[in-house]
Amino acid sequence: MGSHAGAGDLLELVRSGRATTRGALQQATGLSRATVGQRLDRLFRAGWLREGAGGPVDSPLGGRPSITLEFDDEHAVVLTADLDTRHARAAVLSLTGEIQAEHSGTLVIEDGPDAVLDGLGRWFAELLEKAGRTADAVCGIGLAVPGPVDSDTGRVVQPPIMPGWDGYDIRGRLSRAFTEHAGAPAGVPVLVDNDANLMAYGEQSAGYPDCSAFVLIKVSTGIGAGVVVDGAIYRGIDGGAGDIGHIRVPQGADTLCRCGSYGCLAAVASGGAVARSLAESGVPAASGSDVRDLLTAGHPAATALAREAGRCVGDVLATVVTLLNPGVLMIAGDLAGTPFLTGVRELLYQRALPRSTAHLDVVTSRLGERAGLVGAGALVVEHLYAPERAEERLAALGV
Repeated sequence: MGSHAGAGDLLELVRSGRATTRGALQQATGLSRATVGQRLDRLFRAGWLREGAGGPVDSPLGGRPSITLEFDDEHAVVLTADLDTRHARAAVLSLTGEIQAEHSGTLVIEDGPDAVLDGLGRWFAELLEKAGRTADAVCGIGLAVPGPVDSDTGRVVQPPIMPGWDGYDIRGRLSRAFTEHAGAPAGVPVLVDNDANLMAYGEQSAGYPDCSAFVLIKVSTGIGAGVVVDGAIYRGIDGGAGDIGHIRVPQGADTLCRCGSYGCLAAVASGGAVARSLAESGVPAASGSDVRDLLTAGHPAATALAREAGRCVGDVLATVVTLLNPGVLMIAGDLAGTPFLTGVRELLYQRALPRSTAHLDVVTSRLGERAGLVGAGALVVEHLYAPERAEERLAALGV
């Protein structure tokens, strides 16, 4: 940082809590009092910062308490959505991640991106009305999808369970749908990422901020993993990191996966696979969410199959844990109940080195159904208020 710290850098210091008074900002940056004042004025004019209450009096001689500065989370909202194969959720979030309005319903991925993203645009318009906010209060949109995403382009790359979406311009279409349905200004920024990544990001930042290596496994219709290292999503070179549903396992040697290969973990141990086994034995189930309903009702065949699926996944997770040495391994998604977790633990502790699991917490989701929404919101806010992007946006606002 140092003496060329701009308004965006000061904002970062305040948002992270590293420096929250004018004096502390001068110390952290080496800028003069006048320069700090000018840069803060831009942030006040934009409505991004506000003065909080006076802090504690530092000096034993009394004197005026220093005014603390805080990020003003009222000045804008974020829209987020989380797509599963047959079901979606959408929400209006504050800039600090509180949900102000929420909707869930049926949206079928297989209907294709044009129809699904148009539907989300309509949901967003209704949600803003419900939250009592206008379309121009929206600073950005975050979307979680069940497939690998190249985060530079926001496009999904050969997604096994998203037919018709490969390479599609999701950002452009969702931004347009929002403009059409909500009368929003054109070109609202849209960020897209894999659902397991965003769930991991949401859960890690909300519940485990001190965990420097965090892994979340989402087991719904498919299986994916999200990895957060030192507070950032680990995506790999083109968004393919964490695609553990397509690791081959011996149990599935003759089972064909939707990706076209035989023996994938997802083909034998996902919610979709459990649903198929149930359907074959005469129990009506078509997707991960049907399996979840059966598990909630304590259905014996579903319970037995979920535990067996947990063992399969636990076997693969022994390798993941040995490779990444995480502090927290979180199991989430439709199958993430006791039977599945029991199966995971059985195999994981049996197969992994004691050293790899000595300081490992195996837990279930804290944010539940909302993890992807919260993670998508956090991703948008971190992107839009990061120092460089903040500078560009302040300039565009003319402050």
